[in-house]
Amino acid sequence: MEKRTPVKELLRSTAFGTQVHVKGWVQTKRESKNVAFIALNDGSVVHHLQIVAEVEKFPEDVLKNITTGACIAVTGMLTESQGQGQKVEVQATAIEIYGTADAEKYPLQPKRHSLEFLREIAHLRPRTRTFGAVLRIRHAMAFAIHKYFNDRGFFYLHTPIITGSDAEGAGEMFRVTTLDPIDPPLNEFGTIDYKQDFFGKETNLTVSGQLEGELGAMALSLVYTFGPTFRAENSNTARHLAEFWMIEPEMAFYDLEDNMNLAEDFLKYLVQYALDHCIDDLEFLDNRQKEEEKNKKQEERSPMGLVEKLRFVVDNNFERLTYTEAVDILMKSKPAQKGQFVYPVSWGTDLQSEHERYLVEKHFKKPVILTNYPRQIKAFYMKQDEDGKTVRAMDVLFPGIGEIIGGSQREENYEKLYSRIQELKIHEESLWWYLETRKYGTAPHSGFGLGFERLILFITGMANIRDVIPFPRTPQNAEF
Repeated sequence: MEKRTPVKELLRSTAFGTQVHVKGWVQTKRESKNVAFIALNDGSVVHHLQIVAEVEKFPEDVLKNITTGACIAVTGMLTESQGQGQKVEVQATAIEIYGTADAEKYPLQPKRHSLEFLREIAHLRPRTRTFGAVLRIRHAMAFAIHKYFNDRGFFYLHTPIITGSDAEGAGEMFRVTTLDPIDPPLNEFGTIDYKQDFFGKETNLTVSGQLEGELGAMALSLVYTFGPTFRAENSNTARHLAEFWMIEPEMAFYDLEDNMNLAEDFLKYLVQYALDHCIDDLEFLDNRQKEEEKNKKQEERSPMGLVEKLRFVVDNNFERLTYTEAVDILMKSKPAQKGQFVYPVSWGTDLQSEHERYLVEKHFKKPVILTNYPRQIKAFYMKQDEDGKTVRAMDVLFPGIGEIIGGSQREENYEKLYSRIQELKIHEESLWWYLETRKYGTAPHSGFGLGFERLILFITGMANIRDVIPFPRTPQNAEF
């Protein structure tokens, strides 16, 4: 099998007059004046490579089977293109068909398809330009995340996917069991006897690697996790998945200020990396977004283009203020005064996306970091402030998306952490090891979580989180 040259390389090449081998999937084919023009893509770049085939040089059955969706290998001469829209093309001398695609049945015809339809054929949608762009950006961001932490002395820690603890205390977890679902063994109290289960106790799919990440930070100082997490949350919104990926750094000797500084630097690095390495895909998605919004009212359109929005993040220092200050701003805002917020705002309530976006997009017109939230709306592990009312939490808010990062300084004081666990009636026996780290060499430490799909949603400008992961897992949907 002859070595192929990726389409991406050929589009940048100036080696005109040389023989090349290219392989990929046919996007379109048209014939004009006894010449067939084939648009070929191999996934290496958003742009197609034009193949020019003189009809008389190829058997009729070969050209007939070159239809949208077919996979072919082409040998030919790289030449300067005479047409508009591309600098190079390949004059074909030989074509081999690897796989045909019935033109009548192939779902991805050369026309605009709705995103809802494409979700139904997730096994084929990576072949579209939109999803090819999304998946290439997703790869670039995963690589950038590892590079960022590696270059700054962090260690990549693999935390368990199956766990016996609930990091968030939310209880929305997928159970892992080998017991008979119809007739499970019971104990003397008439409840399920998990001692007879595979792990000898009740276990679930993890909602976060944070708690185990903290254990690593108490030995290695700087660690991060990057893995799948799960929430059995019966939510069908455009912002929720049942299976998603999380990036969670944990840092010993970091206070809340250090945590905010890292989060801001991290996000700016990732956005700049996308601008530096994915500009073709970003510009394609930018144009796609503008095309999608053409028929919308002006007030319903995105306030900024995609690339402009990304530069907006890189070029602005994030505004920092407390939750209390933010609530005061929101309560005095026009939307609050006129009753335009769907959810009312008052001190002690959890801020909704509409509130977060108002602060970012209308009031400050830049990314925002909120700190010091009321303790009753935050998790048990967050360090308590001296006022007894708030904790050293932080949320990073972005335009168009609201919260993108959530984090805090962790409570390192054993008595305060134990008291909070008791207060929330969390089963302390499932967290004995977590409490023990506060007994032996405790240290100030902080960390945060970045939902990978939320990041990709922001960077690609896609509207639905189901369109930034190859095979979304949502209520009533585990296809593919």
